[in-house]
Formats: sequence, structure tokens, C-alpha cells
Amino acid sequence: MSVLKKTQPMSAGEPAKALWISTFAFTICFAVWTIFAIIGIRIKQELGLSETEFGLLVGTPVLTGSVVRILLGIWTERYGGRLVYTLTMLAAAVATFLLSYATTYMQMLIAGLGVGLAGGSFAVGVAYVSPFFPPEKQGTALGIFGAGNVGAAVTKFAAPFVLIAWGWQAVAEIWALVLAAMAIVFWFTTTDDPAFRARRDRGVASRSLLQEFAPLKNVQVWRFSLYYFFAFGGFVALSLWLPRYLVGAYGFNLEVAGMVAAAYSIPGSVFRAFGGVLSDKKGARSVMYAMLAVSAVATLVLSLPAVTPTSSAFGITPAVFIVVIFVLGFFMSLGKAAVFKHIPAYYPESIGAVGGIVGMMGGLGGFILPIVFGLLKDITGLWSSCFLLLFAIVAISLVWMHLSVRQLERRGSSAPVVAAT
Repeated sequence: MSVLKKTQPMSAGEPAKALWISTFAFTICFAVWTIFAIIGIRIKQELGLSETEFGLLVGTPVLTGSVVRILLGIWTERYGGRLVYTLTMLAAAVATFLLSYATTYMQMLIAGLGVGLAGGSFAVGVAYVSPFFPPEKQGTALGIFGAGNVGAAVTKFAAPFVLIAWGWQAVAEIWALVLAAMAIVFWFTTTDDPAFRARRDRGVASRSLLQEFAPLKNVQVWRFSLYYFFAFGGFVALSLWLPRYLVGAYGFNLEVAGMVAAAYSIPGSVFRAFGGVLSDKKGARSVMYAMLAVSAVATLVLSLPAVTPTSSAFGITPAVFIVVIFVLGFFMSLGKAAVFKHIPAYYPESIGAVGGIVGMMGGLGGFILPIVFGLLKDITGLWSSCFLLLFAIVAISLVWMHLSVRQLERRGSSAPVVAAT
């Protein structure tokens, strides 16, 4: 007769500790994941890269971080977030350190694939943090965790100064060492999440891959993915592209462009926590409507050409551009939180798989969009063409969401606690 081990209850401070340490770790991961936004500009100058080649370089880590999310999400449910998170950070740290020894464009791309593992940590963190909190608090908790996107601002603030002082190779080495140290701290200060402990202690067998991916047959999952493609993918793409945009369109120097881009990243990251709170209180559907509507207006305004001392008077000045890009970043942050409020509410048994696929699609947006931005610039010669593309994506998302809501209303369907589509 087998004896089942009783799962130990959580201590009072365990959820908060898991959340804040995971968030800090994700901040470091995101700083590493977006490292090419700064050092890529110097590498572009050294190797004489085209805009399309530059877009591919900054997007390569995003590709890896996107594709591995679904696998890491499933591994988190099977082996526990504490182990998977730690190993992911250590692997990314090794790749980032080796980046400093790359000398050719192909070597940079290969190293970038390894650097991208840092971005995969998002799926691990979502599946790890969620079980610590009840459904009515998961929007807030995941919003706080997602605010680790502010790591992009850390890189944009600090990396230019390190680069100027010691070279881009020093940036890669320092960022790698900090990430490795964070992995060690995470391992020794966290515990396994309650859901994994319960499965382990009760000897529950892991589900098959077919069972893990069963929810992906729902078109609803792919709607959420499109929303996240814009809200998160667009955020990452602009975080990577904005320094280059400001240098090329407005003639900013690299240091100033990096500071402005960092300032854009802050509201696009920190206010994600606020978006989680709003999603818990007001409903994710309302938050998504507001995000898409305001983003449509903002991207349309940003599609106007840049006004500089040597250009025509028609368009937007640097001051107007900065104000509008801040507004866009703020509402993107709300949308990112609203999307992930849906997942534990609709798919509580498949957070890893569904969160992984939605996160993967968002990450793919961050990979594809910078490349397309560079391609559009090479083809049209218009810097603002990137915002025309973003406007098209927002418009499609808004129409699809509204039609889906109307369809649900005609059927008289009731949504879970998120009041979502």
C-alpha cells in the first residue's frame, strides 16, 4: 500500500517572495535579451551592415526567446519553475559572455540565438508565479511580474556608457556575469511553486504533449496571440528599433537616443502592473478595448514624417514624437497585462502551454517586426513606415476583437472572471 506525502502549505510570505524575486530575475533577463538594441548599433558601424541586416541582428535573440517559450512553459509544469528558471538564466549567461568573442556577422547571429534564451524566461515565470495566487489576484501578480520588461530600460540607460568607456564587448561580459549571479540567487532564495509540489508529492503523472496542446485548437487562444503580437511584440520591436529610429530620423546622438528609448521602455514596462490591477477590477475586455483604440490613434499620428531643420514643415517634431511614443508605451503596457489575465482564468490546467504559445507569438512579433521595419525603410526610404505597419496590425486586432465580442453577446455567453473575449 503506497503512502502519499502530504503537500506542505505555503508560508504567509512565500507568494510575495516568489513574485518579487521572479520579477527581479526577469528584469535582468530582459536587460540581457535586449542588449543588441545598444551594442548592435556599434556592431552595425563596425561591420557596415544594412538596415535589414541590423534588423535581423537585433531580432535574432527575440526569435530564440519566442520559439523556446512554449517548450519552457511545458518543462516548468513538468520539472518546476525553480529548476527551469535557474538553468535558463545560466545558459543565457554563458551565451552572452561568449558573444564578446564574436568577430563576424554570422558569429554574432549564432551568439544571438543563445542570448535569446533569456527571453524565454517569461513563459517560465508566468507558469511559476501563477499558482502562488488565487484567480482574483493573478492579474495583479502577473502584471507585476511582467513589469520586468523594464530591463530594456536598464540596458538603454547603462549600456551606452559602458560601451563608450570599455567597448561593446564589456557590455556583453558584464551583463552575462550579472545574469549568472541572479541565477544563483534565485536558486537559493526560492521554493518550488505549489502546483508543482502538489503534483510531485501526489505522484501525478505528467500529461502527454497531445493533452498539453489540446487548448490550442481554440481560436480564442490565437486571438489572444494576435493581441500579444502587437502589445508585447510591438513593444519589444520599438525598444530595439527606437534608438536607430531617433538617430536616423531626427539626428539624435546614440547617448540621447538610448536615454529616450529607455524612457519609452519604462512606462511600457512598469505600468504593466497597473494594467494587471485594472484587469482584476474593471475586466480585461475593457482594458483591451482602451489599449487598441488609443494605440490606433497613436500609431496613426506617429506615421507622419519627422520634422527636422532640413525637412519640410509637414509632420511631427521630436517633442510631439516623444510625447506620443510615451502614450503608446503606456497603453501597450496595459494591454500586455490584460492578455495574460485571460490565461489562468480560461486555461488553469494549461498555463504553461497556452501562456507559452501566446508568449511565443508576442516574442515572434518582437523578432519579425524589427526586420520588417528595416526592410520597409530600405524599400520606401521612410522612417515612419514602421508605424504605418503597426497601425495596420492594431486596426485588424480591434476589428477582430469587436466582432468576437458581438458574437459572444448574440450567443448570450458569459465570460469568466476576466470578462474577456
